[in-house]
Amino acid sequence: MNVVLITIAVTTVIGLIAAVVLYFVAKKFHVHEDPRIAEIEELLPGANCGGCGRSGCHDFAVACATASSLEGLSCPVGGQTAMNGIAKIVGLASSSVSPKVAIIRCNGTCENRPHTSHYEGVGSCAIEGALYEGETDCIYGCLGGGDCVAACPYDAMSLDEETGLPVVDYSKCVGCGKCVAACPRHIPELVKRHETMVYVACGNRDKGALATKVCSVSCIGCGKCVRTCQHNAIKVTDFLARIDRDVCVACGECIVACPRHSILCKPKIEM
Repeated sequence: MNVVLITIAVTTVIGLIAAVVLYFVAKKFHVHEDPRIAEIEELLPGANCGGCGRSGCHDFAVACATASSLEGLSCPVGGQTAMNGIAKIVGLASSSVSPKVAIIRCNGTCENRPHTSHYEGVGSCAIEGALYEGETDCIYGCLGGGDCVAACPYDAMSLDEETGLPVVDYSKCVGCGKCVAACPRHIPELVKRHETMVYVACGNRDKGALATKVCSVSCIGCGKCVRTCQHNAIKVTDFLARIDRDVCVACGECIVACPRHSILCKPKIEM
């Protein structure tokens, strides 16, 4: 019994000594954190999506608390409301936030882009794209593995079983950019939510004959959209039409003129 009591006493003393040592070490090496950081974090969504360009919400809060200007700092998920609140906390002018959503720059559905092979590996676009060109002959189109869907923290994307393409739920999409980062072929793209957006739903940069062979709605760089546009907003580079959204007025004339139906329009989206 004496041995047991001695053991307990010794263990207790060691524990108390360790606690005291840890207390003084913690006090000595304690790093004071600006209390405004916690206040800013309370205004943020906490999804750590990285849409702000930072590693997470805490990192973004630190950047805001230590910045001399909020210019260039914005939370696409929290939007203007969050940035206005942050501006009050740090005593700086609020930066403007343009809400964004993702569009899918590929219209190569199963009907438009026939499969020429069958992939039986791991269901991942990144892995499939690294191993070979995909199940179709288009090396620029959507691989259909759903990496963008898996990356979305807001459940705003899904794969359409009929078309094989991802679909964006604009009632949930916050423009965080996770899907853009996840796609090895850069099929999703972020555009402004509150603007009507005309875009080329194709990334094929092959010559017309080859592009036509692999997909019935691929852009072939024919230039009809360029000649139709009265605002000089479209140019063809590497056999692919590109629309300058700073110049485009979304009149839709290029959509009608395109013989390949490669140009689509995202309507203005309000929450």
